[in-house]
Parts: sequence; structure tokens; C-alpha cells
Amino acid sequence: MCKPKVSIIMGIYNCEKYLSESIDSILHQTFEDWNLIMCDDGSMDRTYNIARDYMEKYPGKIVVIKNKKNMGLNFTLNKCLEIADGKYIARQDGDDISEPTRLEKEVSFLDTNIEFAFVGTDMTFFDSEGGWGCTNVSQTPKNSNFIKGTPFCHATTMVRKEIFDEVEGYTIDSKLLRVEDYHLWFKIYSKGYKGYNIKENLYKMRDDRDATNRKTFKNRINETRVKWIGFRMLNIPYKNYIFVLRPFILAFVPSKLYEFLHRNKKKATHA
Repeated sequence: MCKPKVSIIMGIYNCEKYLSESIDSILHQTFEDWNLIMCDDGSMDRTYNIARDYMEKYPGKIVVIKNKKNMGLNFTLNKCLEIADGKYIARQDGDDISEPTRLEKEVSFLDTNIEFAFVGTDMTFFDSEGGWGCTNVSQTPKNSNFIKGTPFCHATTMVRKEIFDEVEGYTIDSKLLRVEDYHLWFKIYSKGYKGYNIKENLYKMRDDRDATNRKTFKNRINETRVKWIGFRMLNIPYKNYIFVLRPFILAFVPSKLYEFLHRNKKKATHA
């Protein structure tokens, strides 16, 4: 079989309630030259079985592999990358949704803008009641845009395969779990490459109470650590290092208050 133009990599873990909707959004893309590679990271529900059902229904189009035990997203995505053979590598999470023209618009951008290593988009936040906010990312992020946080929405991105190869994929380190994307962008930018954001909401990210609860104290410490590492990689001026402590400080904000601030910030962005 011919290699696809796009390989979509998806780490899946305990997302049986939403996985079919996520896969269906890929099947309904206006751009059709893709394959989907899913790696189950030790799910304890029917996630792996659902993924296998899709593989059997779409042989050659969908590939499913499985970790022997839970290894984390960075390891899991690298397993997908070992199989991915597309010119471009797109991301998607197993509980999110791509809008129908997402792949088409990202491929078109990378085909015509060779100076950029990867492309992302703005995205809508939604829960069981529908959409409630969205991002407002910088169109052409510079090094300074990394100071307050990552300027790219990880799951919306499409990266040139040779760039992934050059930076050796995601760094496998338990101290980088939940911030593997932030570290990836630091690695890419440190080599002089740049990314771009399409200013359209081409992706829908599920952001409910479960998503908020994933922001554990350990994850906040990891975010603090990756900022320290990344700032040095990009030679961020020392006067900005106060922002390294921001995730650590947020770790002590009561969960109810954090959820309130989190949602109101995104609603304000949407407005």
C-alpha cells in the first residue's frame, strides 16, 4: 500500500465513552489520505476492544497496538511514531473531536509554507452541555510566547515527520508526564524551527471536571520543571524566570477555586 500523506497518532486510555465519537470525526474528514495509529496504554475498560473493532472494520486505514502496562503518554506516542509513515504527523486525543476540514487545512498550510515545522489551530472547549469557551493562541509564536505557557494546543497539531525524527520524538521521562508537548516545542524551537497557528477553531477539546482533576500536584511540579529546562534551552532572559514558579503556586489553589478561574478565563477568551 502507498504511504499516506498524514499519519494520525492517538494514545488511548480508559476513554470507552468517547472513543467512537473521536474516531468518527477522523473518518468524516474532508481530507482522506490518512491512516490512524492508536496505542492503548493499559486501559481497564473497553477502550482497546472498541479500537480493535474499528481496525477490523477499516483494515489498512486504522492500526491498533497495545502497551503491556500503563507507560504514560510520551512513551505511548513514541510507540505510534515507530509505525507512523506519513509525510505529516497529526495528533488527536481519544476523547476529543476534529472538525471536518481540520486535516485538509493543516495539510494545505504545510504544503505551501515550507518555512514552518508544524502547524496547530485554535480549539473549542466542550463538555456534556456543549461548547463553553475557546483558545486564542498567537498565530506565529516566538520564543517569548513560551514564558507564560505553551503557545500551541498539542492535540491540534500536525508536524513534519522529519522534524519528529530530528528531535527523536517525545522525551520519555516520568518527570515530563502531562507536559511532554511543552517540552517537544522547546526542543523544536531550540533548533531554530518555528510553528504556526491557524486562527480557526478546527478542534474540540473535551474539558469537563475529569479533565480539571487531571491537573494533579505532580503534574504541576512537572510543568514547573519543564519551564526551567525549556527557558534555558531558548535562552529566555532571567527576569522572566518568575513565571517558572507559576504552576507550582497554582498547585496550592483549592480545586473548586481553580476550576472556577479556569473556566472563567476560557469563557472570557471566548467572548
